[in-house]
Amino acid sequence: MSDFKSRRFLLSSLMVAMGLTWPLVPAWAQSFPTKPIRIVIGFPPGGGIDIVARTIAPKLSEALGQPVIIDNKPGVAGVLGTNLVAKAPADGHTIFFGTTGNISINPAFMPNLPYNMDKDFTPLMLVASLPFLVYAHPSVPAKNLSELVAYAKANPGKVNFYSSGNGGLPHLTGELLNNVTGIQTVHIAYKGSAPGMNDLIGGQVQLGYDTVAIGLQHIKTGRLRALATTGPKRLAILPDVPSTSEFAAGLEAVNWYGMVVPAGTPREAIQRLNREITKVLELPDIKEKLVSQGIDPAANSPEEFGEFMKSEAAKWARVIRAANIKPDS
Repeated sequence: MSDFKSRRFLLSSLMVAMGLTWPLVPAWAQSFPTKPIRIVIGFPPGGGIDIVARTIAPKLSEALGQPVIIDNKPGVAGVLGTNLVAKAPADGHTIFFGTTGNISINPAFMPNLPYNMDKDFTPLMLVASLPFLVYAHPSVPAKNLSELVAYAKANPGKVNFYSSGNGGLPHLTGELLNNVTGIQTVHIAYKGSAPGMNDLIGGQVQLGYDTVAIGLQHIKTGRLRALATTGPKRLAILPDVPSTSEFAAGLEAVNWYGMVVPAGTPREAIQRLNREITKVLELPDIKEKLVSQGIDPAANSPEEFGEFMKSEAAKWARVIRAANIKPDS
């Protein structure tokens, strides 16, 4: 037997002795997914994150060759949906699609969660980001953030802002502005953005921190004023509205949507999902649909998203402590 044949025989024998595990890894990676992909969202249908999921799902289904099912599991600020995925099989077929609040705020804000965000999940990717607008009722004599801060300092405790709920990112954004600028605006929690926005339009509250989509039409009609966007740069659809970063460092507050999977999910599955979702987000028609609603596609790697999750968790934990924010009893 030649040396080449001898080496080949020995290699084949070794592979048999090892149970053929080595060649099965790429075969598994090529066959994934083997069943429908379920994307769990911790909110009812119709919200911003749900819109993003349903926008990318058809193209993702085509790319993966399996149905992509959007599974809305609302309850306890997204905790029910998050916990469901924490307990799901770690095979890449179940994804939790969460917000800043679900992923980076809840662990600092809510004691005794039934899961550990660091230990029970593996980062998959950032999907989209959407800065808020600082909305003001026209009765507020301020046309920009500098004038708002001056007005609030002259009227401590007399300026109110609404949020979609206690401990959510809109609430923490208002507290961040209080903390950084030294003003004393008063938080009023609502059960969702819609009733808060209605009261802002009616003048019952003076300020709000919310998505572009919910108030854009009211800015155009003059019923509300946009003082700033809370992102790192101005928005293409509102180029005359400055960003909070132009006023002061440390005021950036961007809501984002990201995906995590159960801890222990095979690396090959994570890489395939990340790659295909990134491709979908880069499609011109998908980009156009999202950007038109003030949503920026923002794909990154699992490692980058993991670091981002940690930095966001630390940032909002500091705001929660500084403002002494407690969960509703």
